[in-house]
Amino acid sequence: MSEPDSPETGRPRGMKLAIAGAALLVVAGAATFWFATEQNMRANQGRTSDMVVTVGAKTCDPMDITLPGGKRSFDIVNASDRPIEWEILDGVMVVAERENIAPGFQQVLTVQLQPGEYEITCGLLSNPRGKLTVTPSDEASAAASEVTLRKFLGPLAEYRVYLVMQGNAAIKDAQTLQTAIAAGDLDAARAAWKAAHLPYRRIEPLVSRISDLENAIDPMATYLEGRESDPAFTGYHRIEYGLFHDNSTDGLQPVADRLVSDLQTLSARMKEMQIDPQLLAALPGDMAAQLAEAFVPHGQNLYAGNDLEDLAASTDGIAKLVGLIRPVLVGVDPALDERLAAELDRIHGDLMALQTAEGFAPYATVTEAQRAELARKFTALQATLTEAQGKIGMS
Repeated sequence: MSEPDSPETGRPRGMKLAIAGAALLVVAGAATFWFATEQNMRANQGRTSDMVVTVGAKTCDPMDITLPGGKRSFDIVNASDRPIEWEILDGVMVVAERENIAPGFQQVLTVQLQPGEYEITCGLLSNPRGKLTVTPSDEASAAASEVTLRKFLGPLAEYRVYLVMQGNAAIKDAQTLQTAIAAGDLDAARAAWKAAHLPYRRIEPLVSRISDLENAIDPMATYLEGRESDPAFTGYHRIEYGLFHDNSTDGLQPVADRLVSDLQTLSARMKEMQIDPQLLAALPGDMAAQLAEAFVPHGQNLYAGNDLEDLAASTDGIAKLVGLIRPVLVGVDPALDERLAAELDRIHGDLMALQTAEGFAPYATVTEAQRAELARKFTALQATLTEAQGKIGMS
């Protein structure tokens, strides 16, 4: 039996309930946005920013920044009507970034800068870039001299092996996806897509520093002017959109072919990259912040909904890096080392609690309270990792 119409509007009562439910989700999503931003602001409470950067629809204000080298803080204010990301780029390498800054909100980015010329992104990936000039300073010279290579030779070598193994796995799994798409097998392609994204997530702490390849392999439609119809919407999420939104493999073969090619380029690039102790120590905290601010509130696999699997893989990537840093940290601050291990264990426990007999639950079933708690724990982990950098002379 159908529900009676509402006398006020003539709309079916079920439709009114659906609209009300959607409104509640919007409010809850906004609350999670606020939570991640508030956590970022609290983590930087008491600090005076060196620069306020206001990001509008097309440009930043200012577009040309000059600061002395050293530890510098930027207040990033989103004055546009879209969620944005703000990055400092050294060529194609990302020096530091903040993602998923909601309209009308601001976040603080603190970064150790060495003298040189950098670019800054201003919201959408298609927007013009600004310029950041970092001048020499005694502070920057002192920070550079703190880095001791000898104690990191083993961790650096081990991480390179990890990158090669996960990079090769990403290529192999993408080729399986490519084959399923070529055969027009939707079910096989969907299963292959879910598997193919996991090794990429494990190496994303480093890949997120390689802007040109990250923007080709894993761009989010949110940051593109034309969203899903934008020509720059390529890689994993474009394939995800076809398989899980359009329910088809049609038109995905060229995208899959390019994904395999881009992953092969990425693998070669990672083998050539200069990874120093300071970068190794910074990667896990930066990734934890990205997860808290950009991933956990709304997820990123918007069409497949399997974000928990990806989040577990990202946590594995963080845990690998933390495991490489801890032998250095335990020698200077055993208590901090124990706290770091405990925080990772708590995150792992929260994720495992979201598993069912069939595997991880769809992300839509994760409540706003659970997301807020995960975001809080990743933010706390990021703060502890920043403290650890200082203890081992890498901040």
